[in-house]
This record gives sequence, structure tokens and C-alpha cells, in this order.
Amino acid sequence: MKSGRIVYNCTILILSLFSAITNMAEDPAAPEEVCVGYGPQAPRDIDNRTGENKCIFSIAPSYKDMNLCNIHFHVNAEHKAKDFSIYAGGGDHGYSGGYQCNDSKSLTEEELKEPANNTCAGVDSGDTIEIHWVYSSCDVKPGKGLGSCLSDRCENPNLRVEAQVFTLVNDPSAINFNDLSYSGTIVNGLHQAKTLPTNTGKPVEFLGSTTGPGYTEKKCSPFQVTWSVRPRCAKIDINSLSEWCKGNVFEEDHAHGVRKLVTNPKLLSEIK
Repeated sequence: MKSGRIVYNCTILILSLFSAITNMAEDPAAPEEVCVGYGPQAPRDIDNRTGENKCIFSIAPSYKDMNLCNIHFHVNAEHKAKDFSIYAGGGDHGYSGGYQCNDSKSLTEEELKEPANNTCAGVDSGDTIEIHWVYSSCDVKPGKGLGSCLSDRCENPNLRVEAQVFTLVNDPSAINFNDLSYSGTIVNGLHQAKTLPTNTGKPVEFLGSTTGPGYTEKKCSPFQVTWSVRPRCAKIDINSLSEWCKGNVFEEDHAHGVRKLVTNPKLLSEIK
């Protein structure tokens, strides 16, 4: 699809993204069924390209043509792929569930050592995380939460999430997260991360929604998001992530929970 403004042909009317953040009530019309009238949801198995959701909206522009508005991370991968397919077990969402990188089961003792000073709550060496770089078509600055991605004058933006799954290791030779973070970088008048991962396979692009443990297949997210999920894991130095958690413009210092994998084809878009 061509980039552009969102085309609405969904049966649900999104009155305001601001109100959606604070009002996540289940659809009362079908309490025993999957969400009715919502657009395609996320997270999903990116190796499964099928989907039956008929809600159509335009693919968001390239992240290079949008403003970075938020960076955060989840403990365990919310999405699933061949390279991160070990089920983390436990409950449906929160700090359980999700998927682990396959390489997380073959780490060395050195890689698994606890860092001397870990300021990121909810994660430790050997854990899997999924980092989300959130981009908005609004004229906004990077900040805390999804609220930073919209404004009073731009309540219904195009949203894009660039995603990468990592294994946390205690190894300074691994990827330094601060090379992927934000430090006031502006390119062509737009806020941008320093850089994004480039050696973990071609990103799988699809239409979906916001994620997080507040949503399920019965309680859908109304946000419309273009996802770009890289299919291979990489190792990242937990010490560098801990340094970022000490202080950043996003006020992020902990791992977020995961939303249970969406598998019902009625809630998934077709991956082209």
C-alpha cells in the first residue's frame, strides 16, 4: 500500500486516542467472543502471513519520515518467530508469557553473570526483551508513553513501531543499547534514534495495533499501527541498557509486560 493518511472503513469509530489510553473497556456487545469491529491486532507470529481482518488503513511512512516519540521495552518477546519461539510459560500476560530467543538457552557463564549495577527493573542477564521504537506523523517531541506520540492538535496520527528482539548478556562486546537510543538527534527536521538494528533480517511489515498486557483477544486495542518486526534475535549488553535506565527522556526504567500472542485470524491482517 502507498503511505498516506489513514483510510477508515472499520466499524468502530475511534473518537480520540487520548480517551482510548484511559478507557479500555471490553466490547459489551460480544463478551464471550473475540473483539468485534476492531482493526487488526498485535502481537502475532510473523512467520504466519495469513489474516482475515478486513479493516484497512494505509501503511505508515518510513520511520525516516516520521518523528520518534517513544522508546520502551518488554520482558520476553511479544511477537513470535522462528528465532524467538521458546514459550516463556506462566500466565496470559504481565511478567509471564511471551517468547524467548533460541540462543538464550546456550549462553556462557560469563554472559549470564548478573551486572554489577542493574537499574532496569524486571530483567536480568539471559532474559529476552523486545524493544519498540515508536514513530508518529505528529509534530511532537520524544517523551513518556504513547501520549507523547500525539497532541491536542494531532489526536489521530499515523503510528509506526520498529521492533527488535534481543537476548540480554553481560558482555561489553555485545551491542551497546546507547548506540540505538535517542540523544537529541534530528534529521531533516525530524526526531530520530541514533540508529536502528540492520543485521537481523529484513523486517516483516504488517498492520496491527498497540500491545501490552492491558489487551487480549476479547479486549482489543483501537490504535492503528504499522509494525516492522525484525525476524532474528541479537545479543545486547545489559550494562548498556542499565545505563539507559538510569535516566532518559522517555522516563523508562523497567520492563513492560507482554500481551498474549494474537492467533485468531479474524484479528490479524494478511502479511503481504
